[in-house]
Amino acid sequence: MMSATSTLALTHFVTLADSFDKDKVTPGVLGFIVFAVIGGAVWLLMKSMNKQMKKVDFEEQPEDGGAGTTASAAAQAPEPKTS
Repeated sequence: MMSATSTLALTHFVTLADSFDKDKVTPGVLGFIVFAVIGGAVWLLMKSMNKQMKKVDFEEQPEDGGAGTTASAAAQAPEPKTS
């Protein structure tokens, strides 16, 4: 048997359930947690990438010197033997 208080509580929950829009879908707490975890992971990855990129020591060759190095490399290559 149900008591009067439990019956009263159930009637309040039923009215709340009826006022809830059944066509509306919300992500809720789980959606927020997943979104926050993904955001934190992206932040950590970006932080790590910046750290690794600062370690890179890259010096670009001047454009004028680029054509000369390929010509000198071709001159140093041995000529193919013909029989």
